[in-house]
Amino acid sequence: MKVAQQEIKATVTVNTSDLGNKKKDDEVDRDAPSRKKAKEPVTQITEEVRDQLLEASAATRKAFSAFRREADPDDHYQPGEGAQAAADKAKDDLEMSAVVTIMQPILRFLQLLCENHNRDLQNFLRCQNNKTNYNLVCETLQFLDCICGSTTGGLGLLGLYINEKNVALINQTLESLTEYCQGPCHENQNCIATHESNGIDIITALILNDINPLGKKRMDLVLELKNNASKLLLAIMESRHDSENAERILYNMRPKELVEVIKKAYMQGEVEFEDGENGEEGAASPRNVGHNIYILAHQLARHNKELQSMLKPGGQVDGDAALGFYAKHTAQIEIVRQDRTMEQIVFPVPSICEFLTKESKLRIYYTTERDEQGSKINDFFLRSEDLFNEMNWQKKLRAQPVLYWCARNMSFWSSISFNLAVLMNLLVAFFYPFRGVRGGTLEPHWSGLLWTAMLVSLAIVVALPKPHGVRALIASTILRLIFSVGLQPTLFLLGAFNVCNKIIFLMSFVGNCGTFTRGYRAMVLDVEFLYHLLYLLICAMGLFVHEFFYSLLLFDLVYREETLLNVIKSVTRNGRSIILTAVLALILVYLFSIVGYLFFKDDFILEVDRLPNDTALPDAGESLASEFLHSDVCRGETGENCSPTAPQEELPPAEETEQDQEHTCETLLMCIVTVLSHGLRSGGGVGDVLRKPSKEEPLFAARVIYDLLFFFMVIIIVLNLIFGVIIDTFADLRSEKQKKEEILKTTCFICGLERDKFDNKTVTFEEHIQEEHNMWHYLCFIVLVKVKDSTEYTGPESYVAEMIKERNLDWFPRMRAMSLVSSDSEGEQNELRNLQEKLESTMKLVTNLSGQLSELKDQMTEQRKQKQRIGLLGHPPHMNVNPQQPA
Repeated sequence: MKVAQQEIKATVTVNTSDLGNKKKDDEVDRDAPSRKKAKEPVTQITEEVRDQLLEASAATRKAFSAFRREADPDDHYQPGEGAQAAADKAKDDLEMSAVVTIMQPILRFLQLLCENHNRDLQNFLRCQNNKTNYNLVCETLQFLDCICGSTTGGLGLLGLYINEKNVALINQTLESLTEYCQGPCHENQNCIATHESNGIDIITALILNDINPLGKKRMDLVLELKNNASKLLLAIMESRHDSENAERILYNMRPKELVEVIKKAYMQGEVEFEDGENGEEGAASPRNVGHNIYILAHQLARHNKELQSMLKPGGQVDGDAALGFYAKHTAQIEIVRQDRTMEQIVFPVPSICEFLTKESKLRIYYTTERDEQGSKINDFFLRSEDLFNEMNWQKKLRAQPVLYWCARNMSFWSSISFNLAVLMNLLVAFFYPFRGVRGGTLEPHWSGLLWTAMLVSLAIVVALPKPHGVRALIASTILRLIFSVGLQPTLFLLGAFNVCNKIIFLMSFVGNCGTFTRGYRAMVLDVEFLYHLLYLLICAMGLFVHEFFYSLLLFDLVYREETLLNVIKSVTRNGRSIILTAVLALILVYLFSIVGYLFFKDDFILEVDRLPNDTALPDAGESLASEFLHSDVCRGETGENCSPTAPQEELPPAEETEQDQEHTCETLLMCIVTVLSHGLRSGGGVGDVLRKPSKEEPLFAARVIYDLLFFFMVIIIVLNLIFGVIIDTFADLRSEKQKKEEILKTTCFICGLERDKFDNKTVTFEEHIQEEHNMWHYLCFIVLVKVKDSTEYTGPESYVAEMIKERNLDWFPRMRAMSLVSSDSEGEQNELRNLQEKLESTMKLVTNLSGQLSELKDQMTEQRKQKQRIGLLGHPPHMNVNPQQPA
């Protein structure tokens, strides 16, 4: 790396003097016409000036070569040879030496070492724990600084150093630096952000500046460069709770310039889109690059109020379309990391998410069930796979315009089917049988009234297409058809139209859900699809078999209305309890039938109304029996289908009363049928239909007990148990519905926090569910992880992808929100962390000081001992000391 840097510095210093002067002249020439924008476009003058400069340089080169030939006749230059030599020299200057070229595979190798956010190797590149450590992170940053020419002076002259030859190497350097930081690796982030070189300023300049002349020839290379630079800055700020790195990035960045770059990229993307270039698919398309820079600006805006105000779509008149577009296609969520800290993620919404239909959104929103902990996350996550498949199918559906048009109007076809079913049943109910209803001529004023109603309703529909106008037109048209061609042909036409409409509805249903693409097994198990198929079959039977089949279509009201569904659920939800209670009732009826057969057999006398023989079979065509029931009716004249147990005899009038009564307990089976039929349907039980006994009879008391027991045990207890279960279930369903609606209104779908938790807070509940914990943003993030290349994952995306693979939902925030944590406990936690860090540093300092004090104490003790030894050696006891001499 160092050799490559020296080589770059040696070659760059040779070329910067000429290129720098040329660049300055070019900037002067470009700025001059920009002041006269009203007179001539800037680009035309710049091209003219460039052509003139090229001509002047060619003329100067020729003159210089002629002067050389005159000055040194020994050198023989051919005409044009000087120009060719100069061109070859310029070309050689652009070519990189092998020392610099070898850096590209080296940096690629370092990038792959850190792939998949390998934390150990990221730290190893920074520090090898040897006696001699090489910080390759800082060296890579210095290499970027060197190759972009920052060591020569200005950041605004990037175009002089970046060309087609070295742009791939610069991109590789940016990608390697990005991989060093993602994960996140906070130490490497700090290395890059706090390095003494101009690395951060170079990366910022790559985003903000126009890199010319490369940008005029190969704009795709410049866009890729800006894209990688923006990803690197995002990686430096990834998963950080402090603002140090963001403030370092903002230090030399003007917010207005950053917003202008975003708008410029959006406008460039619009031009490419209008020219027919499909630039949206590429990773480095203008709009995608602008989107990445917008996300960078969004992250930086948390630490800069000026930038925050500029990014609001309504804040600036110019460029609102760009900011509005990027704001609409950018989402943010909050996740919980492994250390239980919360982190906010800002990401671009995948384009495939636009294909999610409103019907699916409403279905998921209202039908997602809560788990035992009261959270909807589990059910929502399980449905995300089906929603992703539906998005893919809807994307394919756009390529089939007819099927897409049918699918888009599915609710409209459903409404037409139901309205036709109601209309046809009204016609059948009022006018069946149709023998007397024929088409004919109306009186002139009635006919004119009908035609006028048709024309008026048609004019209303054309001028103001409203549902009521359409209904009026349909009603007047049907009345006109009834009186023109007859009721039965009109009903046939309506039935045929209903069949065609239901076929279109089935097409739209399959188009919306992609039923056939899921296989035949899934199609057979799809209850909703089978229901609509049965509906179509009934429509066909009503059209070709009999009109009475249309009555079954009215049950569609139960399918359409949730209240009626709850009525059905009130019976089916606790069906086992109801069935067991009914079995108990049958057992009791069986026991009471045995007792009645043994002791009260003669009391089972019921009055009957016999059917006369001459009216046993109606004439053909008089009623429905002639069409459906004639084969089962007793025919008196032939004796066919007549019961042998009731022979008809000529009886005198005195015996008619006796013949109107029958014994209904001659067999145990008949006794069971009588008790079951008459006993359960009578308000007072079976006693209401049996013979009234006299008090003189010996079994009078037993009969009273028999009647009372049946009344209390069967009528009051068992039947009311069944009714109570049904009524309680219906009440529970209604309360559950109200509770569900209340939860949807007052509880966050993702975290489960209630509305009152956000009272008197900086963030309202509405802002929380729309911006912080938007359920559809979480779905978009799951889709993003599915569609994005795993090698392009950021640190949080890798974490979430691994959690999704393990079906672990701990990354969803439950009963937590950053806006509440930051205002309540986050401050306290930060204070505790700071105090703990200060305490640890103080403890280390105290330990060092105590060690130093003990060392000083030992040194002082040693010095004191040495002094004592010296004193003893300097004044032995036998020496005579002269008192006049100083000691």
